[in-house]
Amino acid sequence: MMYKKKEVPTQRIGTRIKAFGAHYSIVAVFHYSNCERKRFNDRSKEFLFGQQPGRESDNLITSGMHMKKVRTRFPPSPTGHLHIGGARTAIFNWLLARHEKGEFVLRFEDTDRVRSRQDFVDSILQSLEWLGIDWDDGPYFQSERYSIYEEYLQKLLDTGHAYYCTCSQETLNAKRKAAMERGEKPKYDGTCRDKGLPKTEGAVVRFRSPLTGITVVNDVIKGMVSFDNRELDDLIIQRSDGSPTYNFAVVVDDITMKINTIIRGDDHLNNTPRQILLYKALGYPVPVFGHVPMVLGSDRKRLSKRHGATSIAAYKEAGYLPQALVNYLVRLGWSHGDQEFFTIEELVEKFSLENIGHSAGIFNPEKLLALNKEHIMASDPQTLAPYLKPFLAQYRIKVTDDAYLCRAISTLQTRSKTLLDMAKGSLFYFVDHITYEEKAARKFLQPDILATLELLLKKLETLPDFTEESLKNVFTDMMEETGLKLGSIAQPVRVALTGGTVSPGIFEIMEVLGKKRVTSRLKAAIDYIR
Repeated sequence: MMYKKKEVPTQRIGTRIKAFGAHYSIVAVFHYSNCERKRFNDRSKEFLFGQQPGRESDNLITSGMHMKKVRTRFPPSPTGHLHIGGARTAIFNWLLARHEKGEFVLRFEDTDRVRSRQDFVDSILQSLEWLGIDWDDGPYFQSERYSIYEEYLQKLLDTGHAYYCTCSQETLNAKRKAAMERGEKPKYDGTCRDKGLPKTEGAVVRFRSPLTGITVVNDVIKGMVSFDNRELDDLIIQRSDGSPTYNFAVVVDDITMKINTIIRGDDHLNNTPRQILLYKALGYPVPVFGHVPMVLGSDRKRLSKRHGATSIAAYKEAGYLPQALVNYLVRLGWSHGDQEFFTIEELVEKFSLENIGHSAGIFNPEKLLALNKEHIMASDPQTLAPYLKPFLAQYRIKVTDDAYLCRAISTLQTRSKTLLDMAKGSLFYFVDHITYEEKAARKFLQPDILATLELLLKKLETLPDFTEESLKNVFTDMMEETGLKLGSIAQPVRVALTGGTVSPGIFEIMEVLGKKRVTSRLKAAIDYIR
């Protein structure tokens, strides 16, 4: 496994600034030379190859563990549809698991009883399946695991790493306000920390965080980031209603599901030291952490609806190919030389964490659209056919001849940016009766072309070989006999066959339509002119 970091000139690696009202504190700043950075890279590799990790103590805790088989996870919250940022996180974890021949776990963090909905669960599952992301274990649901959380909570209580707190919300709010007025960080002051309170109605459970030392996140993407333990107050790990909080539940989940590699957005970085302390308190090895930069809009703000579609379902409905969207999202933060176009197989083969960038990815809809067109052009018609059928169904077209559909697709691939484009452009292949565009009919289906169409119909009815080459020969004969240029014959024929003036090449569409459809539509055009 190659988790090495790129070697760069001396630079600042780990500055982290946290803001609390008017109070700011710098958590840690690291400066690494190339030599020092190499030593860090070597330690990261040791963690991942299963060799002894670096030294740990109660006050200096680093992430890293013994690795045998990579086991990653994706834990969406079913409070909305799967969005671009979440999908990229899922793809990164899935690619890493597949590249390393490891395992990928799916679970739903559905402890938000108000906002979690089954239709969002269904939507996320459908989006993942559409993207081609399969899982080896799960899906699990946090709402079904409360007894497991209780077991691990009791372990923390029994070992003195957690305690009951009865401070009211009003009291806590007053203390926070007073701390901010003094210019201090508004954190819990430990009122109940050493009281040894029993469990009572309305009490919460807090984790007993260390009051001194630092916690180091050995991040395989960002480098080493240090957090002063004095900045980490005693977080609540169980609410008064008995439900677990996020940081506690995810640690228990990752422990019990044997997750050893966690790749997620860097908005989770500030949660990581708390989670590392929980691993330490529970007596379990710390997994490998990697935090990827966020996906931003063109204004460099967090991607939202104002930047356009953000859900995977919306891109599916808009006619994008899943492999194109996966390709684009992976490249939005990862690189392999200058290569832009990747098949899924190539991504699995080439993906590694060392080539994930350190800057936020800027989502560009135009680039995604261009890449989608490339994937449409590069795909086999047989691959595109099942994706196109639902869009044809929107026009009440039910395909019964897949071979005919594939021949039609082959004529439209270079002209289609999306499957919506392709479906709209292919309608003339499947309708029984052609409706002429008014402007096209007025210009090209006039009495002066009638004799030419009748002559062409006669030639085509006796044509034994209805191929592009033989059709070209027929039109060449027509030009010689009538003295007309190709366009003067082809455009009226195009209108007769498709209803409009824009289509794939005339000989291509005639071959695909076949003799029966072509001659039938020419007869209809002749009758229309008469």
